[in-house]
Amino acid sequence: MALSGAWRRTRPLDRLVVALLLLLCALLLVWLRPGPPGRRLLVERDGKVIYTAPLDQERRVELNGRIGITRLAIHQGRVCIEDSPCPRKVCIGMGRIERAGELLACVPNGLLVRIDGGAAAAGEGYDLLSR
Repeated sequence: MALSGAWRRTRPLDRLVVALLLLLCALLLVWLRPGPPGRRLLVERDGKVIYTAPLDQERRVELNGRIGITRLAIHQGRVCIEDSPCPRKVCIGMGRIERAGELLACVPNGLLVRIDGGAAAAGEGYDLLSR
């Protein structure tokens, strides 16, 4: 009731602003939706994959980087960096990742940790068809 009275007192430009904000919220909701669950972990150093592992097996891994050893943990389908020799430890503060396309990066140590998965990675979907 109170909202209908307030809506009647608005001007056309006010209504346009409200409509644009609602449209922006809808677009952000679609754009930022979470990806499919990940299936495997890929670790890259200097652009080359140095380690892969499935996410359904719990383990701890130590990987050599530029400045030392970085320790990863896979637990309940999630990956996190437990310890790293980098000075500010930003990579540890990035938290856990579990969805396809998510990343963890330890820049001083030169390591990029990413989750791979989804339909195209599993061979369930098509990336490209040609004849």
